[in-house]
Amino acid sequence: MTLRELRELSEGMPFNKLVGIRVVRQHSDGVTIACPMSERLRNSAGVMHGGVMATLADVAMGVGLASHFDGRRPVTTTDMKINYLRPIQNGKLVARSHLLRVGKRLCVGRVDMFDAKRQLAAVAIVTYMLLE
Repeated sequence: MTLRELRELSEGMPFNKLVGIRVVRQHSDGVTIACPMSERLRNSAGVMHGGVMATLADVAMGVGLASHFDGRRPVTTTDMKINYLRPIQNGKLVARSHLLRVGKRLCVGRVDMFDAKRQLAAVAIVTYMLLE
């Protein structure tokens, strides 16, 4: 898939559009996506809600797999482990997925998430199941 096709796929999903997720770059082992901070994405402490960060990890892995399979393989998330390292107060969150293993049934990837100053903000391990 081309970068343009990945953008159309991701940005065509209503939830991704609602959150403001955009595919920034395509890599041989994943993708980079970004999400700008907005008032509607804040939690009660005034920082980006952890669920938004988890969403970015999930989307980065899913779009990375779409790129890997040229958009032709249905997949679904089975597991995610995320470590939050610093809050996102302003700017944007950037998520870079790395496909670690693409197996016959399961795919495992790591997603590194960075704040606007390029400081590591969270790390996730995401597992996807390949569907028939």
